[in-house]
Amino acid sequence: MAALRPDRLIAWLLLAAACPSAGAQERADLPIQLKASSLDFDSQKGVVEYGAVTITQGGIKITADRAVTTGVDFDDSKWQFSGTVRITTPESAIASDTAEVRFAGGEIQSAAVTGGPATFEQKRDEDLAQGRARQIDYDLKRGTVELAGGAWLSDGKTEITGEKLVYSTANQRVVSQKEVLITIQPGETAPDKPKPEP
Repeated sequence: MAALRPDRLIAWLLLAAACPSAGAQERADLPIQLKASSLDFDSQKGVVEYGAVTITQGGIKITADRAVTTGVDFDDSKWQFSGTVRITTPESAIASDTAEVRFAGGEIQSAAVTGGPATFEQKRDEDLAQGRARQIDYDLKRGTVELAGGAWLSDGKTEITGEKLVYSTANQRVVSQKEVLITIQPGETAPDKPKPEP
């Protein structure tokens, strides 16, 4: 059996938590620190459990009341965070009750957070995008955040609500195949419509 490599697994988890950016490769080269109130490593089952865990790498930080990882390599493993889960980067923040990241074939396959509701925010220049839903799924390769169950998105000027919304972190685009409600604050123009000429 291969030796447990939590340091490599955590590095990928931290990259998954971050919104895609040019600094991802530089982050991968930074040291990772894991601090936990307790550790329970069952080598026969290949399960590691951490209590009150804080994981940091550069400007990325993950905190949770509990973390459990299965598998001893990237071929087939998952991390489960529970309790008060917070994932922060210089550009974004996620708050949830649980978070799960799955790996297969040495790559991230999925990342999902759930809560009552789970929330996220992304700062870009002077704009702040915020969202919440019962479940938020991240697809790192596509650069999308899918919000399902009471989904709500806001850029501070316009709010969009619906059962399911897909938000692109790369181009700040929102797509829904279901009914939505858009609320535009007074003095704002509708999305994709130019301001009237004076």
